[in-house]
Amino acid sequence: MTPDTPEDNSVDNPADNSVDASSAEDRIEDIALDEQTLGQRSVAVERERAIAIHDLIAQNVFRPCCEGEDDKKKAVWSGPFRLRLRVEERRLVFEIAGTHGEEQGRIFLSLAPFRKIVRDYFQICESYYDAVKKHSPSTIETIDAARRGLHDEGAILLVEQLTGKIETDHASARRLFTLIAMLYLRL
Repeated sequence: MTPDTPEDNSVDNPADNSVDASSAEDRIEDIALDEQTLGQRSVAVERERAIAIHDLIAQNVFRPCCEGEDDKKKAVWSGPFRLRLRVEERRLVFEIAGTHGEEQGRIFLSLAPFRKIVRDYFQICESYYDAVKKHSPSTIETIDAARRGLHDEGAILLVEQLTGKIETDHASARRLFTLIAMLYLRL
């Protein structure tokens, strides 16, 4: 995987749901990935994780808008949020807590819709890394454009899957997709 470069984040995307933060509370202030789900990872993957987390915390829109799925009552969402992502029974789990760590709820997503896009994304990233070592800049640019396109597709799919559960913007969804793809490495 390659980091979200400024050009990646500034791409105008007609599929962007144009969610803007209505307040400083509609954001993630801390995020963690379940270490057991991640398992061992290469230096490159660890670097990608750190970049995605740094960029996501620096600027994001995150607004849970549903009932908590772990109980029948309406969840009370109060941000800014601490988010922990993990995989449980082939489902992505968003564990959401408040600033002081108080649990607010969990939201589950099936990972099945992401299977093909994540596989394709990793394949193109491997091609990119190989191209950097032995191909011309024009070849590298072509492969990187394809990588960015798949990254955008992953972000659009994530926004679709989060509809009715969490509102986010396209840039935040791109960074979250990076992290979800890393969790998928173990499956």
